[in-house]
Amino acid sequence: MTLSIGRLRTPPRGEQRGPAAQTVFRQTLLAQRESCRVLVGLISDIHGNRPALDAVLAELEREDVDQIVCLGDVAVGPQPAEALAGVRELDCAVVMGNWDAAFLGEMPEPQNEIATMLVETATWWAGFLSPADREFIQSFRPQLELDLDGRAALCFHGSPRSFDDWIIATTPADDELRPMLDGVQETLLIGGHTHVQMVRRLGETMIVNPGSVGLPFREWSPRPVRISPWAEYGILSAQDGRLSVDLRRVGYDVEAFLKLSLESGMPHAEWWVSCWERD
Repeated sequence: MTLSIGRLRTPPRGEQRGPAAQTVFRQTLLAQRESCRVLVGLISDIHGNRPALDAVLAELEREDVDQIVCLGDVAVGPQPAEALAGVRELDCAVVMGNWDAAFLGEMPEPQNEIATMLVETATWWAGFLSPADREFIQSFRPQLELDLDGRAALCFHGSPRSFDDWIIATTPADDELRPMLDGVQETLLIGGHTHVQMVRRLGETMIVNPGSVGLPFREWSPRPVRISPWAEYGILSAQDGRLSVDLRRVGYDVEAFLKLSLESGMPHAEWWVSCWERD
């Protein structure tokens, strides 16, 4: 699937919206590409965190982006159905993440105590999904091609090879990264999965990761995971052959979200909440 990015229409203040239009993000693809700047909002790894998602979408509304792309792992978190509903309302392209796939099939085999707690908690969260939620997840795509003002971009979750691959700033180029990108022609690659914001060059290729909306990592394996108290996202800008990316963060009521998590009845809630930083 290739998307040519056009403009989004934002209804004027006070205009009536129908039941299916509770978001201001409405896609209107133009017959001819405009010669103006194109803005694409990048969101990833929402992880069942609706307040974080709402905070990011409010920021993207103010920026008047032309399109939003979601890079996967939408539902796995304390508010799985609510997060899916928020993304569904956007009517945007969504890439399949590793936890999205796990919600549709078998959970991963845990290899340690932390992984065991994650799988037990994810299994509990998955029980709240309706048949319509699962049908929506099934519509997620393994990869997505974008046409950004004439420049081709490829979107994925982990890497073009697998949604389980990790690409970070220190991933060895020759031994690990190049095999992940074998056969890829696009020179702009956009992925998520690591929960860490990044822009990295590899030859003529630029790799962008907008970080995580709902679970941004401050520290991660092999150290104990620590989660930052904000939501992360990105904005790509393309105009006249020039490309730029902003990696951004926005605050939201983290304490209210953690209180909701503790009161939800989810397994290992105390451990989950203890992973979060407060400043």
